[in-house]
Amino acid sequence: MRILGIDPGLQTTGFGVLDADGPALTYVASGTITTRHLPTGDLPARLKVLFDGICEVVQRYQPDEAAVEIVFVNVNPQATLLLGQARGACVTSLVSRNLPVAEYTALQMKKAVAGYGKAGKAEVQEMVKRLLKLPGLPGSDAADALGLAIAHAHIGPGMQRLAAVTDLSRKTSAMFKHGRNY
Repeated sequence: MRILGIDPGLQTTGFGVLDADGPALTYVASGTITTRHLPTGDLPARLKVLFDGICEVVQRYQPDEAAVEIVFVNVNPQATLLLGQARGACVTSLVSRNLPVAEYTALQMKKAVAGYGKAGKAEVQEMVKRLLKLPGLPGSDAADALGLAIAHAHIGPGMQRLAAVTDLSRKTSAMFKHGRNY
């Protein structure tokens, strides 16, 4: 199975592609899509660059599945909204190519790759290098994207087996249900 990992960002979006054959992982490609060449205020153009870039990666590497990082809430709500729009452009690009998309938090990815959910960027880069037997450290955005692909390679099959025998659904806590907040 070929997996594409996406670490969304409005200025720099990382991508990583690997082949998974059971527990064996093989590096295929990684890199970044950048919008730094565009004016900061031109959000639509930046989102288009991300959308088109992901479409190009999908076309070039023909992945079977994709894994995308779930956006966390920053201290700055404006930054969170902008990051959410970048993530939306990436996810839309993937589903427009009929790819199944799995979502993982940074904590889940770091735990799957480094064994510790609060691992730093350098630790993730080093573990990705070791797990994929790379000759050098990948860039931090590409390493996070490869980490998401690695996490999906390890976690995805188990989640698919669980989904086959039980009803897996999004978390319903903190939702309004039958007139009550949960």
